[in-house]
Amino acid sequence: MKRDRAETVTTPSAVPDVLGPDLDVVFCGINPGRVSDAARAHFANPRNDFWRLLHQAGFTPRQLEPAEQFELLRHGIGATNAAYRTTPGSSDLRRADFVGSAERLENLARKLRPRFIGFVGKEAYRCAFGDRPDLGLQQQQLGDTQLFVLPSTSPANAAVPYDERLRWFRELAALSRASA
Repeated sequence: MKRDRAETVTTPSAVPDVLGPDLDVVFCGINPGRVSDAARAHFANPRNDFWRLLHQAGFTPRQLEPAEQFELLRHGIGATNAAYRTTPGSSDLRRADFVGSAERLENLARKLRPRFIGFVGKEAYRCAFGDRPDLGLQQQQLGDTQLFVLPSTSPANAAVPYDERLRWFRELAALSRASA
């Protein structure tokens, strides 16, 4: 499914939002790390498994590189962050970094109508909404947009085995195809 219209959004970060109307899934990370900020691309740390998981779960026909992030739109996928401030690690974030996050994501859901927002890590969801989620499909929705929590793909989340992360990415891929 080809999508050529990108939503141009100015963010207070060097890492741009990758958004467009009627996407299948918008992936929402917690915030840009230093490597992503320097590369001006989502999940750019070479030890981050995001791009490999995305491909192996069937979201993309080949493994994209972070520099190809706008190619995601051609596959019905977008990317954003719960907080825009770059930090060395997510533990360096403050509550103030998430002020307005829930409202921004709700506006994104209402305006762009993605079928799912996939939070890449429990902390991305918790910091935006204040709730402690389980992995998987959430009861809360933003309008018609369903919310799904995935394990973090960060190298700091090495305690969760790769196969377990892939299982959750595949579950979201299957749900997004079933709702298409």
